[in-house]
Amino acid sequence: MEVLAFKMLLLAGYAEEYKKRHDAIWPELKSLLKEHGISDYSIFLDEESNVLFGKLTVDNISSLTSLPQSPVMKKWWAYMEDIMVTNDDASPVSIPLKQVFFMD
Repeated sequence: MEVLAFKMLLLAGYAEEYKKRHDAIWPELKSLLKEHGISDYSIFLDEESNVLFGKLTVDNISSLTSLPQSPVMKKWWAYMEDIMVTNDDASPVSIPLKQVFFMD
């Protein structure tokens, strides 16, 4: 198991909409993430900077390589594209974060 953390950027004024969309996450997306070994997935928002901080646990990091090709994932990215900073393929710009401290 590996813990991954990353940051993304929400467009100004969309915090409520972002939360609303995630509160109603599609069951097929949730199933897809679980099928790829993702658990303990949280996203936090810094309301001053609109930076989103994501943290998840994955059973096997290599299982994530096929996730971007999934039609459900692509559909979700297209759905979120209007409220986030995204790449050309509509995926969110996601910057990996390095763990510098852990306390058990």
